[in-house]
Amino acid sequence: MDRFDRIYKLDKILRNARYPVPRDTILDELGCSRATFTRILDDLRGHMGAPVVYDRKYKGYVYSDNGGGSFELPGLWFNASELYALLTCNHLIGTLQPGLLDDNLSPLKDRIDKIFRTQGLSTSEVEKRIRILRIGFHDPAAAVFQKVAEGTLKRRRLLIIYHGRSQDQDQERVVSPQRLSYYRDNWYMDAFCHLRGALRLFALDRIVEITVTDKKAKSIMDQELDDHYGTAYGIYAGAPRFLAKLRFSPCVAQWVARERWHPEQVGRAADDGQYQLEFPYSDSRELVMDILRYGPDVEVLSPDILRSEVVEKMKNALRRYE
Repeated sequence: MDRFDRIYKLDKILRNARYPVPRDTILDELGCSRATFTRILDDLRGHMGAPVVYDRKYKGYVYSDNGGGSFELPGLWFNASELYALLTCNHLIGTLQPGLLDDNLSPLKDRIDKIFRTQGLSTSEVEKRIRILRIGFHDPAAAVFQKVAEGTLKRRRLLIIYHGRSQDQDQERVVSPQRLSYYRDNWYMDAFCHLRGALRLFALDRIVEITVTDKKAKSIMDQELDDHYGTAYGIYAGAPRFLAKLRFSPCVAQWVARERWHPEQVGRAADDGQYQLEFPYSDSRELVMDILRYGPDVEVLSPDILRSEVVEKMKNALRRYE
């Protein structure tokens, strides 16, 4: 049991006690020495501000009547490992979208700081020791992100001017946002498009203008959203239409075996050291790019249409060097 866990347990012992708890009883419960108990008690009182008092009549420790009922240990519902994870996530959010949630998260960070100080650690150490590298990201405008988030959470329709990449032109759309997705360093909105009458995917960085309307958003059942967005491949949505079968060479097999390409993937190793991977997909655009990054160490076994796409991409690349 580490130092934080003992602080957590001591708080629980005192909170549940009907009478002052003798020191020897606490030592048995915590499984620690008197010196360790003294340090834990100092941490609980000094760093956490816990109103722990010693009752001389009953020769035990108890929360004082005037403060015990309102006192709450900061981060009481987290264990030590969860605190590390939460702090890392907090740092990640601040790095990915600076200033976006600072006002909301600062009180939480202050409470976490108190817990870490009891272990002789500093939250600033995490910021120095965690490095986040971003490649190919497109940050949306802060106002766009905030309004998309508002419409998504408050269930309001959005009027947007969206720049379509394929036609390279702006178009007005009314959409009912369903979910926000952060995928490969970019933000996307899963939404029902009232112009097309179907679910569509919108990249937040390509929203030119946005207005949150007063009209209630059309809500789609979670299962339908999962079927549409979660069973295809990557960020492109739609019901799976094909089954991809890929074969990797022995030199990359062990690495591919640890990767997750698709929630429904099936992988198996061959006796010759090669690795075969199978999974359903709908749109091949992102899949082709992922296949190409393995170059000569992967072969598309099926379907033929996917194999042809990869071959054509390789030929086009080779022509540039001829």
